[in-house]
Amino acid sequence: MIFADLHTHSSFSSDSDEPLRAMAETAVEKGLKTLCFTEHQDFDYPQAGEFMLDVPAYRAEYLKARDEFAGKIELLFGVELGLLSYMPDTLRKFAKSAEFDFIIGSLHQIDGLDPYYPEYFEKMGGKNGVARFFEEMLASVKAFDDYDVLGHFDYIVRYSPERGYSPLDFREVTDEILKTVIAGGKGIEINSKGVKSLGYPHPHPFVLERYKELGGEIITIGSDAHNKDGIADDFDRAEQALKNAGFEYYAVFRERMPWFERV
Repeated sequence: MIFADLHTHSSFSSDSDEPLRAMAETAVEKGLKTLCFTEHQDFDYPQAGEFMLDVPAYRAEYLKARDEFAGKIELLFGVELGLLSYMPDTLRKFAKSAEFDFIIGSLHQIDGLDPYYPEYFEKMGGKNGVARFFEEMLASVKAFDDYDVLGHFDYIVRYSPERGYSPLDFREVTDEILKTVIAGGKGIEINSKGVKSLGYPHPHPFVLERYKELGGEIITIGSDAHNKDGIADDFDRAEQALKNAGFEYYAVFRERMPWFERV
């Protein structure tokens, strides 16, 4: 069983209205032992002012909740930091700006566009848009390494008009990404949000198996919940994906260090 959700968002993220405390309450009700908040911080986002995190306010609310829920659930202080290959110094400074337990490095924007919006694929095209995403992900992980796991590896395919995505089409670049991640002592996450739109958790099973084959050992599990109902959603599928790829453990990060839990 998986008892730790390491990718969640409360109202401290621009795309959530759920109070942090309500997230913690629901995690307790769902029987989790650990919940990590990973609020969004995306510099240079196309919509000015979006996804800029008020770290002091977030930290203060987190500490209150951590004390209130002590003995009921372990609450961890994390961030989902938007990767930008051209801004590594800014990302490094932010990563060291607070006592984060966990930093997810996630790619949300490419060439000034977020694939969440149709304009990205209207400009880039289907397969080319996916390829450009992975090219930028590779550039980002080569430029910046002060993160713990790479988030929702194939986020791009949630929104791609090209259904039937085959990771084999992009194997050269995705293998290079995975090798860079592994060489840096970093992990990747299994993100169960993919189940609803793709039928499998991120990343695609082939990518997860390649990570294992190439020597990757660090896997975290996250729901990417933006409201309380989404916490630990489809974790049965995430657990099956973990086992199918040959992993017997998942990781929980505390003070930026992985601690391993048996499935």
